[in-house]
Amino acid sequence: MVLIHENMSRGRTQSGWLDAWHTFSFGGFRDPTRMGYAALRVLNEDRVVPGAGFSEHGHSDMDILTLVLSGRLRHTDTLGNEAEIAAGELQLMSAGSGIRHAEMNASDSEQAHVLQIWLIPDTAGGAPTYQQVDLPAAEATRDWTLLASGKEGEAPLKLLSDTSVSIATPLAGDATALPVAGGRRLFLHMVEGIATVEGERLVAGDGLQVGEEEIGDLLWQTDGRALLFDMSARGGAA
Repeated sequence: MVLIHENMSRGRTQSGWLDAWHTFSFGGFRDPTRMGYAALRVLNEDRVVPGAGFSEHGHSDMDILTLVLSGRLRHTDTLGNEAEIAAGELQLMSAGSGIRHAEMNASDSEQAHVLQIWLIPDTAGGAPTYQQVDLPAAEATRDWTLLASGKEGEAPLKLLSDTSVSIATPLAGDATALPVAGGRRLFLHMVEGIATVEGERLVAGDGLQVGEEEIGDLLWQTDGRALLFDMSARGGAA
């Protein structure tokens, strides 16, 4: 089944320091039909005011990707990691059997705009780990470029599930294929730009959920950026 998650149908959390959109159920937003897709459990788009953020809290049995779109985050955790994540950088924290961390806006004047992504590992437990990499240059990612994978050595970041995460930064007029293979599930998140697929319009914040069906190319009306999650049909939520 192909399903479009429209950007304005996402859940929303607004507080004095946070404006967050939730593609899947999270926090006070709960929709039993949107509990995740395959291994993809959480996809949040957060805007955090200067000097604020997520104070220390715990996780276990989850791979957590943090992609900074603009601004900077300051990360600390109980492994002793202390790092800044700037726009164009990607962090992966595998919580394993348990870790506590904090993610704070590192700036006193600039908003941080961030994607927070949670992926369910294939097996529970294990030692927590921390990884951080630069995104490849936009001109090198006109087509899908791997950022993270469950296969050792295939991508800059190593996931704990049969999942790959890719980025594309196409230009207006490009056509981007969506690979579909048996036993796999795809989820596309539109980060920037406008595209069409099989006559349907996709804009920033939209998600495209694809089962085993064949689907046409993304046809880009503007320059854009998108993330693609390629996941085993056996993992995570249905």
